[in-house]
Amino acid sequence: MSDLAPVRTALLSVSDKTDIAPFARALVERGVQLLSTGGTARVLQEAGVPVRLVEDLTGFPEMMGGRVKTLHPKVHGGILARREDPEHRSAMEAHDIGPIDLVCVNLYPFEKTVADPAVALEEAVEQIDIGGPAMVRSAAKNFEHVVVVTDPSQYDRVVSALVQHEGATPRALRLELAAAAFARTAAYDAAISSFLLRREEEGFPEVLDLRYVKKRPLRYGENPHQEAALYADPASTGQSVVAAEPLHGKALSYNNILDAAAALELVKEARRMDPSLAACCVVKHANPCGFATAETVAEAAEAALAGDPLAAFGGIFASSEPLDVEAAEKLCAEGVFLEVVAAPAFDDDALALLQGRWKNVRLLAVGQSNPSQGRKVELRSIPGGLLLQDRDTRLPSPTDWRLAAGPQPDPQTIKAAASIALAVKHARSNAVALGLSRRQGAVLVGLGAGCVDRVGACEQAVRK
Repeated sequence: MSDLAPVRTALLSVSDKTDIAPFARALVERGVQLLSTGGTARVLQEAGVPVRLVEDLTGFPEMMGGRVKTLHPKVHGGILARREDPEHRSAMEAHDIGPIDLVCVNLYPFEKTVADPAVALEEAVEQIDIGGPAMVRSAAKNFEHVVVVTDPSQYDRVVSALVQHEGATPRALRLELAAAAFARTAAYDAAISSFLLRREEEGFPEVLDLRYVKKRPLRYGENPHQEAALYADPASTGQSVVAAEPLHGKALSYNNILDAAAALELVKEARRMDPSLAACCVVKHANPCGFATAETVAEAAEAALAGDPLAAFGGIFASSEPLDVEAAEKLCAEGVFLEVVAAPAFDDDALALLQGRWKNVRLLAVGQSNPSQGRKVELRSIPGGLLLQDRDTRLPSPTDWRLAAGPQPDPQTIKAAASIALAVKHARSNAVALGLSRRQGAVLVGLGAGCVDRVGACEQAVRK
């Protein structure tokens, strides 16, 4: 049996209408007859693409507000039938069922809907797709005869295959797309289950379903002999290194990503604590070796770099505010070298200055500062399982502090101490931070981190 399966009839029913009209037109040009439903059919008709309504095929109209459209033997029989099976062919002839050779379906945007923390249960439930996953699973199961398309990014490959193979698709492509289809429906069901359980359960779920999407492979992991890749959290919509726009430089390494994420979280929290001040930091090996808050980005950048110039060399820099040319000049000063610079945005002059200073520096535009909407827990892998804990979003609270020695500090000193306490929060324990009040802000002047005892951390901070 040839591994090529001809495509003569296609069913298109998509929630995401991106590029569906050009895809449908390309199918028609290859002699494919189109079936479609509701909104998808309207888009195709408006684009001048000939299409037959599924309700004309089944003899039943869409009903119950669109909940019942494609759950019919003439649809699923046409998808699931094994073309070489005499019994299947007889059943198709007896019940006037025609084969459907291509199924293009993407699902209701449930994940996007429930990403809104305020979404009502009723609204979320209406975004649970029933007919779509059923068709996707049917087509994926019968991949020997049917090609299933679940994402607009797959359209070009399918059209190219049809052109190359004169209206047919190769088995390898059908199998690959079937696997992707089952992965999609599995993730979809997991998202629904997680959402419903989250509304009912207290604490952590009894069963944990996680889904991350591969964004890109990395050259290597923490060490050159380790393989690595970066995965994105589909539930995350906030400011993050993963979602950042790279403006210049080489691709980020595994260690770059870890340090840039740590740096960004520190300045985000500093901004949340006092949005009137700019915050800048330098991170090495996940520990802040420079940190400052000030009235301008340039002041904060200069102070952060001066806190520990030796450790800051080759570090990862982050700013809570967009970088202007004055701040960029501080980063380009004599003796400064940075691997990554992350900021909400860069003005044109700042970008040109940094690009001219370093050929390979990674410049990341991370977007406007806002709380990340994503998982509210931290995960840590251990042999045999995972550890979960609530994400620590608590900010230093001077009202909870007790004066241990010395005179009562003035309000500005207390405010500065709260900023420096953030550095301790974002350093590896045991950690001790020494800082100074500086105008309206604060500057970290010494950090002892990752020590096995507090005395050693204090000695390291003083020495720094």
